[in-house]
Amino acid sequence: MDLSLVIIVVCLVLAAALIVVFIVFGRSEGAFTLDIGGASPRASGGSDSSSDKTLSSRLIGLAVTVGGIFSVLVARLWTMQLVSAEEYTEKAESNRTSTIYTQAPRGRILDRNGEEIVTNRSSLTVTAVSDVLDDEVEVTLLANLIGMPVQAVRRKLQDTTQGYQSRRTVSVDVSRRVVAYIGEHPEVFPGVSVETRAQRYYPHGSLAAHVVGYAGTVTQEQLEESESAGEGQVQYRSGDVVGQTGVEARYESVLQGVRGEQVVYVDAHGNVTGQASGFDPQSGSDLVLTLDIKIQRAAEESLAKVIQQVRDSGKVGAGGSAVCLDCTNGEVLAMASFPTFSPSVFVGGISTTDWEALQAEDANFPMLNRCIAGQYPSGSIIKPITTMSALDYGLATAQSSWYCTGWWTWSGDLSEAAGMKCWGTHGGVDLVSGITYSCDVVFYEIGKGFYLQNSEGMQETYRRYGLGSSTGIDLPGEEIGRVPDAAWKWEYFKSLGYSDEDATWQGGENCNLAIGQGDLLVTSLQMACAYCSLANGGPVYRPHVMKGVRSRMGDGYVSEYRVEKIMDIEEDPAYRDIVARGMWGVVYEEDPAQTEHWTNLDVTVRGKTGTGEQISADRAIGWFGAYGPAGEGDTPRYVVVANIDGVVSGGSSALLVVRDVFGAIYDQPDTSTAISTGVD
Repeated sequence: MDLSLVIIVVCLVLAAALIVVFIVFGRSEGAFTLDIGGASPRASGGSDSSSDKTLSSRLIGLAVTVGGIFSVLVARLWTMQLVSAEEYTEKAESNRTSTIYTQAPRGRILDRNGEEIVTNRSSLTVTAVSDVLDDEVEVTLLANLIGMPVQAVRRKLQDTTQGYQSRRTVSVDVSRRVVAYIGEHPEVFPGVSVETRAQRYYPHGSLAAHVVGYAGTVTQEQLEESESAGEGQVQYRSGDVVGQTGVEARYESVLQGVRGEQVVYVDAHGNVTGQASGFDPQSGSDLVLTLDIKIQRAAEESLAKVIQQVRDSGKVGAGGSAVCLDCTNGEVLAMASFPTFSPSVFVGGISTTDWEALQAEDANFPMLNRCIAGQYPSGSIIKPITTMSALDYGLATAQSSWYCTGWWTWSGDLSEAAGMKCWGTHGGVDLVSGITYSCDVVFYEIGKGFYLQNSEGMQETYRRYGLGSSTGIDLPGEEIGRVPDAAWKWEYFKSLGYSDEDATWQGGENCNLAIGQGDLLVTSLQMACAYCSLANGGPVYRPHVMKGVRSRMGDGYVSEYRVEKIMDIEEDPAYRDIVARGMWGVVYEEDPAQTEHWTNLDVTVRGKTGTGEQISADRAIGWFGAYGPAGEGDTPRYVVVANIDGVVSGGSSALLVVRDVFGAIYDQPDTSTAISTGVD
């Protein structure tokens, strides 16, 4: 009704009410009579409490009440028609329109050379209108045709996540037989059709799965978080496909496109009667990674091969990892973790059986990215950093020497039963040969020296090299490891109810720490960053897997990763020379079987073996870390660190993986079959 007409009607009703009131008691002579015997008027009804007077008061009250009610109505009508007109117009419009949403294809993920790691493919998808749910026969026939339980089809048809008027997605990746049958029998499936939609595709299978991660249907938690999304941030709707792990999650805002929207007119029954407005979906941007597919493949294939060899020898071979960094800028050229998984199992939704298999302990947790989340004792690859600590704090010099008989005691009396073993018998050793031959006696003495000085300088050095803290890599799920000290032990063991004596830091713990044992925990990425400092002579750049966001026009970038220096560790050049010489000896002097793998590579590398004990002898962690080219006058560029869980030693396992990675870098594969028998 028009506003002016409403006001006129209300005013007429109000006026009529006032006229009635006036007629009833508005004339003054009705209230009084004239006394003939005198000139003074008197009340006609007698006293003030007469029935006439009471009736008059009630009529006045009624008039006031009616007037007040109509005043409120007029004010409310004025508010609705003028103040809130826009709001009610929008509500009315929403009742006659509906929005249909169309998901946008996600951006591709490419390696540094532009080769696709993750892309999109066309998928034949069966869709249906919601009315199909009312036809039990059609639902049953459709379920039988595509091989789904009838109840599952019903749930799909009840799904309104893409809009109430949107077609329901019943099944993705259907066969050509299903497509042909539906097309040939439109009378059987009047509300069913087949559409072509984009799905994630992995042309290299499981390659770099832990780095790229996977995308899946948005979770309730993600929906709630997106409700408070600011300007420029992605706001999700139920049913959206979003990144859940890895690069897919970290760079969700880049890869997630803009969903299409189509506003349509609907009648009272929900039927579409016309189109109001809309826009097509816009695909996400392409993300270029620092990974090199050739190096990545070499790392993954070598891990799988060496772990199988370990298992064939009777050891556990539970899993492993390998990281290759460009130490000049922090770019991750390869990041491999084994066992791995195929992100393709998440396309279209993962089954409960598949999900449980990926989380199974007896499958060694395939979803775990061991490069950033696997925490292990470092074993002897920590010894170059321990050496730096001893030199920095004056506990050793270039002239220091020790004698190794394979047995060490705190007092120096080798006849004592209480002591610690060295993995070999090395005779007279100094710092250089202590690194080269990984002599534990040298480092027991260093740990003892720190304890006697009541110094935690060794822990401080480890932390300066980045242990015990996040590297800040642009991937979710990074763990920080642990550098244990007296305060940590006291707090941890007292919380478990241990006595004061048992919770107090002991000298033997310093000795274990010096060789990378005890409660020390590191990740392979942390050790790779620490070795970057050794290779660079100080600087460490934040490791990253993003290289840039590709422009939609041409091969340029609209955004590039900014290289960031996170550490610059100062050391005396003479100390660096001692460590570098010892690491050269590991590769070319320690064990002829180890050396044989490197003499068939044209460039010089420097490295360190390590074997960290954990649960049992069968679950030792084999390590090898190296950098190159590291010959005279060379500027190192590559740092490679690998570890394998459940081996005899690092020299017989992880070293082989590192050599294969260098072989991929320089196109010089390892031709040696020699196996080291040493344990360090």
